[in-house]
Amino acid sequence: MPLHWTSALDALDWEELSALYRAAPLGDKSPQGLKTAFTHSMFRFLVYEDGALVGAGRALADGIDCAYICDIAVLPSHQGTGLGRELVSRLVEASRGHRKIILYAVPGKEAFYEKLGFARMNTAMAIFQNQAQAVERGYLQAPREDPAK
Repeated sequence: MPLHWTSALDALDWEELSALYRAAPLGDKSPQGLKTAFTHSMFRFLVYEDGALVGAGRALADGIDCAYICDIAVLPSHQGTGLGRELVSRLVEASRGHRKIILYAVPGKEAFYEKLGFARMNTAMAIFQNQAQAVERGYLQAPREDPAK
């Protein structure tokens, strides 16, 4: 089946997008939260097959310095078909001209993004809403005993 690509949000079913993120699996993201995130993203792509949403991704960007590619979601039935690679490639192309394009990967998926030209950062730091859970899931290193050291 041919895929239909769009950046338009006017016909997007936010409940369907939320279901896609759960299925991908990228966690339980509320329809309203996704609406806020996608509306405020400079670049975004939605992919449909026979009217059903099968993939989505977005990039936050400031127009000159930094673009951050995030939330690449592909239905399990479409994973391994090249759709995720194409989503990332289109977001990278849309972000060209920024001094840096950043992406953080789900733990275990780093090699996939390295094949697309991304390199590991030595100095990336993060504050998660739930730091302990982020450590448990492999997004963060466990903190040192005394962060002031």
